[in-house]
Formats: sequence, C-alpha cells, structure tokens
Amino acid sequence: MPLRPLSFLTALLHAYIGLRLLPALYALSPATAWLMLVALIGSAATIPLPFVGLRASRPPLHDAWRWIGLLCMGWFSSLFVLTLARDAGLLLAWAAQWAGAVVDWPTAQRWSTVAVPLLASTASLIGFFNARRTARVLRVDVPIAGLPRALIGFSIVQLSDIHVGPTIKRGYIQRIVDAANKLEADAIAITGDLVDGSVAELREHIAPLAGLRARHGTFVVTGNHEYYAGAHAWIAELRRLGLRVLLNEHVLLGARGAKGAQTDEEVGATTLVLAGVTDFTAVHFDASQASDPHAALVGAPEAATTRVLLAHQPRSAPAALEAGFQLQISGHTHGGQFFPWNLFVPLQQPFVAGLHRLKGMWVYTSRGTGYWGPPKRFGAPSEITLLRLVAA
Repeated sequence: MPLRPLSFLTALLHAYIGLRLLPALYALSPATAWLMLVALIGSAATIPLPFVGLRASRPPLHDAWRWIGLLCMGWFSSLFVLTLARDAGLLLAWAAQWAGAVVDWPTAQRWSTVAVPLLASTASLIGFFNARRTARVLRVDVPIAGLPRALIGFSIVQLSDIHVGPTIKRGYIQRIVDAANKLEADAIAITGDLVDGSVAELREHIAPLAGLRARHGTFVVTGNHEYYAGAHAWIAELRRLGLRVLLNEHVLLGARGAKGAQTDEEVGATTLVLAGVTDFTAVHFDASQASDPHAALVGAPEAATTRVLLAHQPRSAPAALEAGFQLQISGHTHGGQFFPWNLFVPLQQPFVAGLHRLKGMWVYTSRGTGYWGPPKRFGAPSEITLLRLVAA
C-alpha cells in the first residue's frame, strides 16, 4: 500500500481507538487519559516511518526511527484488536441487559477500558522478549516410507524467515549461526525471506552466514522478500559467501560413510536428492524464475527416491507432491507471528506451522527463525529446526 493511504488509514484507526477508550479513561483518571492520547498520536505518527524511502530513490530513515515505528505497530495491532473485542463484549452486555439481565454497565465500561491498553502493552512486552531472544532448537523426526538404511538419521537444520533488516542485525545473525553449528547437521537449509533491504545496506549484517557449518554445506531458496529487495543481487551475494542457492535445481547428498556409489542400486541406497525452488510468486518479478518443482528434478537419478524439496511457501506443496517429493520444507507463515493473525494464515496457505501430511508427502512449515515488521512474537515462538529423517 502507498505510504499516504497507509498513514491515513492508521490515523483513522487510532482515532477510532481514542473515541472508544478515552472518555471512559478520562472519567477514571484525566492524567491517564492524556497520557493515552499522547501515545495514540505518537503511534499514528510513527507507524509509517519504517516504510519511508523503501520504494523511493532516497535512503530509508535512520534505523532508530524505524525501530520506534515498528514497536508502535506491534502495540497498535494488539490495541486495535482488543478494542474491537471490548466493543463486541459491550454489545453482548447491552443485549443481555436489554433482555432483562442485570449488568453493572458503568463498571463494565470503566474496567474494560483499563484492560485494553494494559493487555496490549503486556502482550507487546512479552512479544518483544520472545522475538529478540535466540530462537529455540525444535527437533522433529520425519518418518519416510522406504527410507534406505544409510539415510536413517540424515539431519537438516532449517533456518527460515530471518528478515535481516532495520531491527535484525549482525549480532542477531551470529547467535543463530552459533546455535545452528552446534547441531552438527548433514545439511543446513535456509528457506527464504532472509533479508529486508538491499545488498549495500545489509551486506555487513548478513556476513556471519558464511560461518554456517554442515557436512554437505548450506543451501538457500528465495522467498518473496528477496524479490522485493532485489533477488539477483542477493543471489550473487549469497553465492559469494559460499552458500548454494538452488533455483529450480537439485544436488545429490550422500549418506554418512558412503564411498561413492556406482550402480543404480548403490545410488538409491546412499543418496538423498535435495532440491530447491524459487518462491511461489517469483514469476511476478522475473518470468525466468517461475517456481517449478518438476524442473528442480531434471537429471536426478531415478534410483535416488529419497527426495526433499526446499520451497519458501507451503502452497508449493501440491506441485511438489505431483513431482514426486517425499518431504517439503517451507516457511513464510511465521506461524502467524502473534495472535490473532495466526487465525488468518489459513486463508492463504494450506499449512500454518509444524509437520503435516499431504497425501503421500510430508510438509514441514517453520514458524520462522526471526520475525517480520514489529519485533513481536506472541503465541508463535521462533525456531531453529532440526529435521531428522527416520524410517516410517
């Protein structure tokens, strides 16, 4: 959305919150009401700031202003939802009173007014600490039918949706790298939405990813945010760092102890096909990078039937199933990031978070290792995922 309409819309929504809360707050405490009014004006004024300059020739505002705007965005989001919930509750109370129930109307109005900013602020504070801490390690076993004995225990560390940008910098990334390296996985997969900014702006902060260590290396697929930020430049930069970017292509990864398979039987018993596709929406930015799970398998040995796809969005799954993959590893959803937005993710994506079955294929959807926009996670914890293949 263009900046001016966004600013106007958020100003209107702040005005709605003020009209619904300030009169009752003033009756309780004039000083509290004035403080709330100042907070609402400040929030409405600063929420557009993170977007200033992002689509223009001039540089974005200083990160300090973007920090303020994003913090206010998270607080406002909860405040708006809770104000709507309060109004719905008051409407039900009014209906009950009209039907003959006894309702202490003044008390209900006053204390529900106090509860809204208190709960919004508490949720934002908890969400801030959840977002800024290093993501926990979540261990997930994926049962694969017909998994060769040599590939049992093959491990993939998934990092997803880190969103290096105005509030996620080098130190945050270094902590993620250190945690991932301790897992000593066979491979590391970064499933898109790594950055929110240009290479020139973020090169220094993304640099620690060159220190990721796994037996077969680190593999990356693009997410929609890479295309917003200039995908071609980022692909070149990630390759410069030593990461393998998979653009509708695959690599063959051998099992631990494999001596170099020669026959088809040996290939099937010791080789995992790890493929990656461009983002589901990539075709809208570059027709030559349209996401294609079938193309990602061109040239793969038929005997190697253990096939894993890295795809940023879960909605790539039907095409992945048709192409013959046994597991798709995705992100994009953030698990909703904070309530109640997790309730809306299923309107766009078939899976929100966790391990799910789509007919004969597993789909694992990460809640993300970082966060987008407001530094806030509430009810959807970030994760560094250790996926381990096991026999079904």
